[in-house]
Amino acid sequence: MAAKYRADHVGSLLRPEEILRAHGDQKVDRQQLKGLEDRHIQRVLQRQKEIGFKVFTDGEFRRRNFMSDFNDSVEGIDEGGAVPRSWQASSGGTPQPSSVPGIVVSRLRQTRRLTQHEVNFMKQHSPGDIKITLPTANQFPAIYYKRGITDKVYPNHSALLWDIVPVLKAEIQALVNEGVQYVQIDAPRYSYYIDPKWRSYIKSEMGVDPDQALEEAVRADNACLEGAKRAGVVLAIHLCRGNNRSQWYAEGGYDAIAEKLFGNLQVDAFLLEYESERAGTFEPLRFVPRGKTVVLGLVSSKVAQLESQDHLMRRIEEAGKYVPLENLALSPQCGFASTMEGNLVTEDDQWRKLELVVNTAAKVWGKV
Repeated sequence: MAAKYRADHVGSLLRPEEILRAHGDQKVDRQQLKGLEDRHIQRVLQRQKEIGFKVFTDGEFRRRNFMSDFNDSVEGIDEGGAVPRSWQASSGGTPQPSSVPGIVVSRLRQTRRLTQHEVNFMKQHSPGDIKITLPTANQFPAIYYKRGITDKVYPNHSALLWDIVPVLKAEIQALVNEGVQYVQIDAPRYSYYIDPKWRSYIKSEMGVDPDQALEEAVRADNACLEGAKRAGVVLAIHLCRGNNRSQWYAEGGYDAIAEKLFGNLQVDAFLLEYESERAGTFEPLRFVPRGKTVVLGLVSSKVAQLESQDHLMRRIEEAGKYVPLENLALSPQCGFASTMEGNLVTEDDQWRKLELVVNTAAKVWGKV
């Protein structure tokens, strides 16, 4: 089946300054903040339409980061804790300390849907097909599990993972039942299995074999997607390499995971990061099953410099040696604001890059 959307974007957009200020202003109550979010979401929906997109997101404007909707939907996470991680600047410079807030301190209990409030607004205001993004279940055990605390309620990472799976599965089922046309899972964890330093982390810190962990990750995502396939609905996964404030944390080609990942994940589309030499070659795409879509993330959301359209077209042609052109699409490699603070680019930079995606898609495929 040919790709449904030739021009795509990963979902998150830079928060306007008015929303950022409101989050830090104790005088702004929840209803006032929602009003600001509503207004700015309508603005960016209109801008997406003007540029020419056929599928629309709310920019994740209601979230603190790409996965905070999960935190907000369950009890059992202490957001006052933090698990340190090492990031690297997009220039490949000195590793920088960072942290992801949240430690699982008690058995998780769901208290509300993850994205119901987002979907309701989008169904009223989206000018076209709706994309809703969700964090993968695999995102949380690696960073929210702390020995001495979490292991008092979950004996290991795997036990926590399989307690999260039903929450994500129910959300995906609800979205497709509500008529959402595009459900995207954001999955930074798979990049752990392509980078030697993170494979070592899995073995030493998580105490599991990386290859076994990869197989379990695929099983968990497939369990979340089970029964969700509907005619006209795109189920997709975005394989992220880190994006916080224009930084990155993983490098290496997809070679080490391509056969298991592409051959076994029950999705319609893979959104892959290919904007940098860190991603390796297109050769691993030979493992993508016939008929599945590869969305080439060739435009950087991390830097302001605008890519050459001729370069993008040459790269698409090169990828076409491994995946038929009819099964390819184009996007930025990641969102522009995986966290509320956003990447080190301006809104003008963001919209110029999204225009480039649409214009290039139209030139290559004759449609977007």
